[in-house]
Amino acid sequence: MAEITLDHIGHAYGPAKSRSDYALKELHHVWSDGGAYALLGPSGCGKTTLLNIISGLLTPSEGRVLFDGQDVTHLPPEARNIAQVFQFPVVYDTMTVAENLAFPLKNRGVARPVIAARVERIIAMLGLTAEANKRAASLTADMKQKISLGRGMVREDVAAILFDEPLTVIDPHLKWQLRSQLKTLHREFGHTMVYVTHDQTEALTFADTVVVMYEGEVVQVGTPQDLFERPAHTFVGYFIGSPGMNVLPVALDGAVARLGGEAVALPGRAVAAKGAVTALGVRPEFVVLGDDGLPFTVVRVDDIGREKIVHGTIAGVAVAAILPEGAAVPAMPRASFRAEGINVYADDWRIEVAA
Repeated sequence: MAEITLDHIGHAYGPAKSRSDYALKELHHVWSDGGAYALLGPSGCGKTTLLNIISGLLTPSEGRVLFDGQDVTHLPPEARNIAQVFQFPVVYDTMTVAENLAFPLKNRGVARPVIAARVERIIAMLGLTAEANKRAASLTADMKQKISLGRGMVREDVAAILFDEPLTVIDPHLKWQLRSQLKTLHREFGHTMVYVTHDQTEALTFADTVVVMYEGEVVQVGTPQDLFERPAHTFVGYFIGSPGMNVLPVALDGAVARLGGEAVALPGRAVAAKGAVTALGVRPEFVVLGDDGLPFTVVRVDDIGREKIVHGTIAGVAVAAILPEGAAVPAMPRASFRAEGINVYADDWRIEVAA
């Protein structure tokens, strides 16, 4: 296991004349030894670039990568003592499942009894006991990816295990099971794990700490609860949650936000820099439909079983509210926002509200 320090790293694939030329903009973070991290964001946001810098497949244009304080920036992957699981299966088709899992251990001269015990355990964890002696060539794509996952997890001495969207080819009904198994393995052995995904469910159920990326930049690092309750950037609010956070353009006036001709009371005073574009961020869970508040025009209601998602507008701005199953939508609804769910943004970044 290792503490991973990303010391002011940045990367551009060509000449960098401005900040926009960087595929990965400068970031500085320390990830603790034994932590479970997810890199979450849309395609092209820099997740895989960052993972490849950590693994040694890519040397950053700027900054350093340290494992437990040792500079590994220019070391190749094999010198970093890491295991990496890629998006698509990397297995030896002529070997059996058990032989594929044993291969990394045999290469390192691990004793046969230790290999046998470790391989047996990983095979059982992945639900591949019945296929243990089958050649990989005869297996389905999702089973091959299970083997690839197992190869990444079979070693106990790795500094870190890196996963690059490893469940892409896995059948949906197996994904939850495998994520649970990965968490179990992490709790038992304490490996430092970094998991790349564009799927918020994968990230939030796997990781203790989620690193959200947008346009080559880390916009928030936090627990799933942090990301939900206090999105540091409007993108985080939009990307986390289903539906995502409502973002309403407003003008700030001390402890009041003005939306068109309507006024919203804030939990305290909010002050933004002159010329900043300001907004309120309120998740649908914190929008209350009743007899008091702002006029709310209903556009449609989605009944998804356990709850209703009410889509409407306030002063011409689209807003979603969530009602529990069985709750009626008022005939002439008005909307209010629960104080604990109100976030204030200036130029997309959250600003503090003074009590």
